[in-house]
Amino acid sequence: MRRAVAIFALCFCSHAGLAADLNQRLAALVDDKPASLGDAGIQVVDAATGESIYAHNENRLLLPASNAKLFTAGLALEKLGAGYRFTTKVLLGPSGDLVLVGSGDPSLSGRIYPYTRDARPGPPLDAIEDLAAQIVKRGIVRIEGDVVGDDGLYPWVPYPQSWSMDDSENEYGAPVSALTLDDNTVAIAISPGLRVGEHAGMTLSPAIEFLTIDHRVVTGARGSAVAIRFRRVPGTRQWIITGSVPFGHAAVERELPVDDPAAFAAAALYDALVRRGVAIRGRPVARHRAEGAGYVAPAGSEMASRQSPALGELLRVMEKVSQNLHAELILREAVRVRRPGAEAGLADLGAFVKLLEAAEKRFDARLPEARLEDGSGLGRNTLVTPRLITQLLTREYATKDRELWISLLPAGGEDGTLAHRLCCVGDGGGIRAKTGSLSRAVALSGYALTKNSGTLAFSILVNNFAAPVGEVRAWVDKIALALLE
Repeated sequence: MRRAVAIFALCFCSHAGLAADLNQRLAALVDDKPASLGDAGIQVVDAATGESIYAHNENRLLLPASNAKLFTAGLALEKLGAGYRFTTKVLLGPSGDLVLVGSGDPSLSGRIYPYTRDARPGPPLDAIEDLAAQIVKRGIVRIEGDVVGDDGLYPWVPYPQSWSMDDSENEYGAPVSALTLDDNTVAIAISPGLRVGEHAGMTLSPAIEFLTIDHRVVTGARGSAVAIRFRRVPGTRQWIITGSVPFGHAAVERELPVDDPAAFAAAALYDALVRRGVAIRGRPVARHRAEGAGYVAPAGSEMASRQSPALGELLRVMEKVSQNLHAELILREAVRVRRPGAEAGLADLGAFVKLLEAAEKRFDARLPEARLEDGSGLGRNTLVTPRLITQLLTREYATKDRELWISLLPAGGEDGTLAHRLCCVGDGGGIRAKTGSLSRAVALSGYALTKNSGTLAFSILVNNFAAPVGEVRAWVDKIALALLE
């Protein structure tokens, strides 16, 4: 018995010594942080017990950027379960309209599931082509009405609050719609002409008539700088593209967000059916539901359907590559399934966060309350504390989905947004963490799988820095790697 007590005491002292050593190393890194790196909040805890190992400004409200996706994933797994799937249907309505009914599925694209690093996407309209083939197989040769893209499952509120105007002109800020096709973007590639001064070439994918492109780019001198400007005419689908691309240069690629995803999907289905010889009397149109209006499901006979990959695979893409649209759609679906007719889902996300806060406030009622304004972290008014994030991480670590949950996160030096950072994960050790980046925020939160101290849950949030973002990330990575030493 004395031998057992002695061994326990030795292990306890060893663990305490490791924690004290880690605390000192982290404190030294924080003390040496230049003022230009801004405001930092850090918390490190034992993932199994929640015991705090290191804390610095852990109760400060900070902008988490894409670390907000951790809360969306936690809510979705709790409300929907890892095996949940979206089902998109095409109905032939009593009026003669062919209705493509959006289900909130973010996977109608060429994206590869399950997530595989460096996997080349397939054709962007594969899902639409499959639906069109099913319709023709049913013997449909003529449609008397319109081809309708119906996204009424969720209210038509395409941009969450506190997203900026600039976001809407970039692929990461594509509008949110229950009927989403190819991440609601069109990929454009601009290539130099055969001679200097010639008009540059241009290709679009998917190649359907939807956006209006006013293409004015010319071929510049060899070795000159790429100078291309993309501007959308407010309130229209017209993009004006000006500037030059150097002779001999590789194609310049960009993804342009569409303004109305439901109309975009309807146009794609219309095109796919016409190419298969289906005569259509009407045209492609969109059908939305106003915010606050009740939902009425479209009626009609089912002509085609498609099921999404399991939610766990959708979440893996969301976390690995930090896909904003996946996060916004999954948030809305997690709420809709539990509370039909609910709006954007922020109230439920807030309630989920309050459960986490309540567990912490048992020990300190003075802790500040978080504020989440979207599911992706693109909102500029979202504020959380490092302490709240580690509370989420320890909570999920204790669930039956622990292995899945950890596998969703980018693996240091291996994949996702950490493919070229924090090398490497192997032999049961390494960093698995969600990244985050905005103009004034850098974040990293997840797990350090250590050989001597077990699994540590950590959150590092840095805001309001003056240094280049690369310097901020390098300092954050030093903190994370110190957890493994």
